[in-house]
Amino acid sequence: MKFDQPAGTNPIDRMKLVGKATNRIDGPVKTTGLAPYAYERHDVADGQLYGYVLGSAIAKGRIASMDLSQAKAAPGVVGIVSTLDHEPVPLLGFNTANLFGGPVIQHYHQAIALVVADSFEQARAATSLIRVRYDREDGQFDLSAIAPTAPLKEDSEVRHGDFDAAYGQAAVTVDQTYTTPDESHAMMECHSSIADWSGDKVTIWTSNQMIQWNKRSLAAALQVPEEDVRVDSPYLGGGFGSKLFLRSDAVLAALAARQVGKPVKVMLPRPFVFNNTTHRPATIQHIKLGAGRDGRLTAISHVSTNGNLPNGDIETATAQTELLYAGENRLTQVRLGVLNLPEGNAMRAPGEAPGLMALEIAMDELAEKLDMNPVDLRIVNDTQVDPVNPDRPFSQRQMIECLQRGAAEFGWNEGKAYPRPGQRREGEWLVGTGMAVGFRNHILMKSGARVRLSPEGRVIVETDMTDIGTGTYTIIAQTAAEMMGVPLDAVTVRLGDSSYPASAGSGGQWGAANSTAGVYAACVKLREQAAAAAGFNAADDVDFADGEIRSSGRAVPLRQAASGGELVAEDAIEYGDLNKRFQQSTFAGHFVEMAVNAFTGEPRIRRMLAVCAAGRILNPKAARSQVIGAMTMGAGAALMEEMAVDTRFGFFVNHDLAGYEVPVHADIPHQQVIFLEEADETTSPMKAKGVGELGLCGVGAAIANAIYNATGVRVRDYPITLDKHLSRLPAIA
Repeated sequence: MKFDQPAGTNPIDRMKLVGKATNRIDGPVKTTGLAPYAYERHDVADGQLYGYVLGSAIAKGRIASMDLSQAKAAPGVVGIVSTLDHEPVPLLGFNTANLFGGPVIQHYHQAIALVVADSFEQARAATSLIRVRYDREDGQFDLSAIAPTAPLKEDSEVRHGDFDAAYGQAAVTVDQTYTTPDESHAMMECHSSIADWSGDKVTIWTSNQMIQWNKRSLAAALQVPEEDVRVDSPYLGGGFGSKLFLRSDAVLAALAARQVGKPVKVMLPRPFVFNNTTHRPATIQHIKLGAGRDGRLTAISHVSTNGNLPNGDIETATAQTELLYAGENRLTQVRLGVLNLPEGNAMRAPGEAPGLMALEIAMDELAEKLDMNPVDLRIVNDTQVDPVNPDRPFSQRQMIECLQRGAAEFGWNEGKAYPRPGQRREGEWLVGTGMAVGFRNHILMKSGARVRLSPEGRVIVETDMTDIGTGTYTIIAQTAAEMMGVPLDAVTVRLGDSSYPASAGSGGQWGAANSTAGVYAACVKLREQAAAAAGFNAADDVDFADGEIRSSGRAVPLRQAASGGELVAEDAIEYGDLNKRFQQSTFAGHFVEMAVNAFTGEPRIRRMLAVCAAGRILNPKAARSQVIGAMTMGAGAALMEEMAVDTRFGFFVNHDLAGYEVPVHADIPHQQVIFLEEADETTSPMKAKGVGELGLCGVGAAIANAIYNATGVRVRDYPITLDKHLSRLPAIA
């Protein structure tokens, strides 16, 4: 189905099931422990062996020698896969770091061997017996040291107007630098895979967000045809972007299984999630804002710097600054230096998450200089068009509505919030409020599905779309049930298998809207087949409702259409140029109340509110879960999450969930989420947009601004730990 014109009225608009708060259909298997996660799939292949990964003990250099003799002689050992016996596996451009093969070491904990044994314990014990000699080389591990000379990333610069002149003439200016640290995805489920070969064909049961990407990458890495690779990933225990691309667990499992002739399972130990896979890279962001006395921005500059491995990519922290606020004179740049740390890559809301942590503090600082309500400052700088391309309007833009609704709900203008810092004390607690705008672009991606109608009237949906804990099973079932006019319990959803039609996959906030649009397209074809099989003319106005096909006073049970055998339809949603004609984005208003202990500097979140405008919300219950999870992640980024870099030896020291702190229940108070009514006809027949990453964007800055409002101490270096403001807190009366 080609979608190249704004959606008109369609069956989804009935919203009998779509748009309703719905319990997850996969909830029972998850809460009872029956959902098959990758490492636990003991039944998919007989005689599974265990692999344990050895990681490099240096960050840069070469392996001089590797003695495997003691490990090979250890009890239970079946085989060892050594990096010295393989050329570096080919990569398709999704990955930067070498996943396996060759003597060259690019980063700490790079996989250099896999021991395969009868039990996990035997494999782990034998791995400790491998003796490796390295030729260590000097590396660069300190972003602050390379930032001054980091080169401009090609094609990252956007100039419009004359920034320097406008900034020089501005009545009020802000010129500050903000930093965000390296962060880990730290999801519950570590990267895991089971591999089994049948002749020249391999099946990988794994934990991966993007099935087709993974299938193609595996075929390239193993140097086999794509049709000889099957990937299966029906359930994931979280990913946040770290499972978008092929990782070493799948490669090693497949190589080892081919070598030993038996199925092999591999889980990366928790420290490898931090040092062997990917992370959100640290940034240094320099922001300059110029405005008139009325608060209108006349000059905006945002230059962000991050590091990565050679040939690595940027953290696009300036993405939102190009679109969020009006302003004639603009400059955005990203600079990229070489660091020999593990690969920096996508983590939930890459770009906007760290970018808004800086931009929205800068806007707060500008509001203070102007003696202006921070909400009002954002409102006067709203734009309904792309600031650099004014002929390109936003398809939907309810930023002002998000802020006004949020301010009213939060009590921002009713004496419950205090725009000026340091005015509110409650015993030993300094109390303040802060706000920020959330912004994240919507991305269109082709997505396909196959839909079946059984003689019993059951609808079966098959697509390689994944569910990373987001509720995909349920929204796809809602879509199919709405289209075919059946109850939710008459729909079966099968996901995550590369033998199913290729979907958009889960990532970048694009999964829900695109995958359901693909199901919609397949259902349109199935409706046509079913109507014809039931004897309706193609020209008839046919309705599917209550398990029946209806037209002109005639009703036929849906199951009767398949009485002669199962009906099968397959299609994909493919997009035209609507996303080029319209800027498709999502918006939020984030409001936070913080308390800071006047004696210890300990920060505590008291309440959080997010008001979101993100197209049609397909399942408000699941969407709320996504947003409060994102708000929690934003709290972690603002207050505690930081991978400590050993700048001598080049690794992340706190590479486990004991040293890398994430929020727990006690850290998170009441969270309120409001979704504004919105149906974006330019995005797809579903009229939906993504929301899972929007809930994170802006949260960190809202917390930072609330801490400043409470204490009068501005911290521009995340995370805002108590040591960064303790000595500057107001004197205790």
